[in-house]
Amino acid sequence: MADWTLADMPDQTGRIVIVTGASSGIGAEAALALAGKGAHVVLAVRDQARGDATLARILKLHPAAQAVVSLLDVADLSSVRAFAARMETTFPRIDVLLNNAGLGMQSVRATTVDGFERQFGTNHLGHFALTGLLMPLLLRAPAPRVVAISSIAHRRGAIDFDDLQGARTYNGSKAYSQSKLANLMFMLELDRRARIVQSRLISVAAHPGIATSGFINAIGMPRPAAAAINFGVGLLGNDGARGALPGLYAATMQGVKGGQYFGPDGFKEIRGAPKLGKISTHALDKEAGRKLWTVSEDLTHVVYPPLA
Repeated sequence: MADWTLADMPDQTGRIVIVTGASSGIGAEAALALAGKGAHVVLAVRDQARGDATLARILKLHPAAQAVVSLLDVADLSSVRAFAARMETTFPRIDVLLNNAGLGMQSVRATTVDGFERQFGTNHLGHFALTGLLMPLLLRAPAPRVVAISSIAHRRGAIDFDDLQGARTYNGSKAYSQSKLANLMFMLELDRRARIVQSRLISVAAHPGIATSGFINAIGMPRPAAAAINFGVGLLGNDGARGALPGLYAATMQGVKGGQYFGPDGFKEIRGAPKLGKISTHALDKEAGRKLWTVSEDLTHVVYPPLA
């Protein structure tokens, strides 16, 4: 795995791949790389114009690429349901679902249209619902794979089941870490459930290290502090192309096993080439993982079908 690059990615011809949040950052870079390797890529984006711009970039570099833009706002469950319905009528199967769309740390509490705390609703619940609704399509593939994009911030996280939405006390950093921990716990619980029934489904996760795009939303933060943070991220972090590598490795490489988690190989997993990453003890809590799954089904009203 040492110094794995896009040149090492296997041919993706014939695979149908959905990338959420594909209009910018690591999502756009992942979509570009996958299309360049022959995959039929669905750019799932909430902004049509930005999605079209990414598609134009892909077609400029790879004129024969198969890629389409489809609207999806994971912060809106009605949009999630509409997107899943379109995929059902458009494609015979989905080979890979790359759950990349995400919201950076929010200094001020806000809610989604469904009333969820914005980071938890966008980063976790939207993708939980999307994956469940797309599961029938995924299970029609010979080797389906779901990739969750988490964060090194998950290590600071804890799931506060008594105040999941931060309604009583809100801290932006804690809410972000909780949402990224939820990504990883969801991946691990999906893997456990798939293994129990000997499903073909592979559930894995990755993180970009410190990515230089979309890291923080500085609303409510003093401008000098926000500028200092973003400057530091720019110096230390991976750009979009390198930040996309762990997720691309998880999505495409043979030998990847369910439950694995990939991140950069550099100091503290901040930047570098893909390697197996460190999973926190909170993420490995099976009882909490089962509880989060049940709560997520209750909140989204999405119940998963049998995985085999």
